[in-house]
Amino acid sequence: MVGDNIEAKIVPLDTALKVAKDKGLDLVEISPNTEPPVCKVIDYKKFIYDQKKKQKAIKSKAQKVVIKELRFGPNTGEHDFDFKLKHARGFLEDGAKVRAFVFFRGRTIIFKDQGQILLLRLAQALEDIGVVEHMPTLEGKKMIMIIAPKKKK
Repeated sequence: MVGDNIEAKIVPLDTALKVAKDKGLDLVEISPNTEPPVCKVIDYKKFIYDQKKKQKAIKSKAQKVVIKELRFGPNTGEHDFDFKLKHARGFLEDGAKVRAFVFFRGRTIIFKDQGQILLLRLAQALEDIGVVEHMPTLEGKKMIMIIAPKKKK
């Protein structure tokens, strides 16, 4: 039995329960697999509250991944490409991943090579601030590529 203001010692279960009841606290089994099992005299509701608070703090510190999408056609013009390139650059500088895809409609699927060239050209233009995480692959009617921001030193 362990706890605040309690001497750590081995005692029978009924004695430990009596000590916990006298203090108005709960007897909680901390490690049941040890010999003898370790129990702690604590306020169980406060213990659960503190655990949830710690989990929430850990969760809030976790970095959330934001994915922004850019949609191209296989015959995207130069001006449209530059416009979307500027947006992709901004997304990467803000720390978001960019998911660029070329959408093939109807018979435009015959321009698969143009779509791949377009995505590789985008990757090459962004290589100073981003790294290709997923090379262009055809999935159904879309050719998808993912670019992640480079790690800051």
